[in-house]
Amino acid sequence: MNSYKHILKNGLWDNNQAFVALLGLCPLLAVSNTVINGLGLGLATTLTLILSNSIVSIIRHQVGTEIRLPVFVLIIASIVTAIELAMNAFFYELYLILGIFIPLIVTNCSIIGRAEAFASKIPFSSSFLDGLAMGLGFTAALVTLGAVREVLGSGTLLANAHLMFGDSAKDMVIYVMRDYEGFLLAILPPGAFIGLGLLIALKNIIDKRLAKPKTQTVNFSIDPEKA
Repeated sequence: MNSYKHILKNGLWDNNQAFVALLGLCPLLAVSNTVINGLGLGLATTLTLILSNSIVSIIRHQVGTEIRLPVFVLIIASIVTAIELAMNAFFYELYLILGIFIPLIVTNCSIIGRAEAFASKIPFSSSFLDGLAMGLGFTAALVTLGAVREVLGSGTLLANAHLMFGDSAKDMVIYVMRDYEGFLLAILPPGAFIGLGLLIALKNIIDKRLAKPKTQTVNFSIDPEKA
């Protein structure tokens, strides 16, 4: 149980692939201009991590060390192709917005890295959980950065939610600032770099505060027997 908690904490916070490992920055910075865009790509990446980790763990004893990397890449590419076709069929407008960054999940270093460094050496249950934790950590980074940029850029949250949740979600849009003209820099590429840097700085500040040892209370009471 403790190992599972460690895997979850590692993926969600301690070794977050976006904020700590700094992997997958190209799609992270490119599509994180809204919450929905970030959520869409994050869930696709999470599903890829879960399936690739699980399959690699299952076949880890049947694949020789000489061919493991080509096999891992083939598995990941097959999974991403299936996800891309499914998004094209069921979330077509969102698929068009995310564009090339869906097939580029294949080249995400965090996915092949987890397959090689973790899933190929660990049993199925731990590999599955690792893929889930790493994917959710990456998704959280995408959604958080997307929320910051969307609020600053257009004054809304969950704009275009219908692209993922259907026409009934059009009323989910939250207008954080009414009659807001928008801050153009926030939704441009430089805004993505600045926003990511500020979020990383915030995480580092939190980590430092959590790492500070608690002040120990000194007991000055006198033992009557020794007095």
